[in-house]
Amino acid sequence: MHRGWINLKSAVTNGDDKAILSECERGEDSAVHEYEEAIQDGLTGVAREIVTRQFTEIKSAHDRVRNLRDTAK
Repeated sequence: MHRGWINLKSAVTNGDDKAILSECERGEDSAVHEYEEAIQDGLTGVAREIVTRQFTEIKSAHDRVRNLRDTAK
């Protein structure tokens, strides 16, 4: 659904890279928040290891999108 929203926003903003990247970052913010909550909710063992590893990857993706947004014209 979020991808569909990004496609619509792209059409409305005439492909404005900064607007599109801002929307992507908003989606990544949501994912980061959900992973932080899952980790804080007391996961243990293998589940905690998996979610923590995924969180690291999600956070890295978020940071890349933010950096792209910050450099977009």
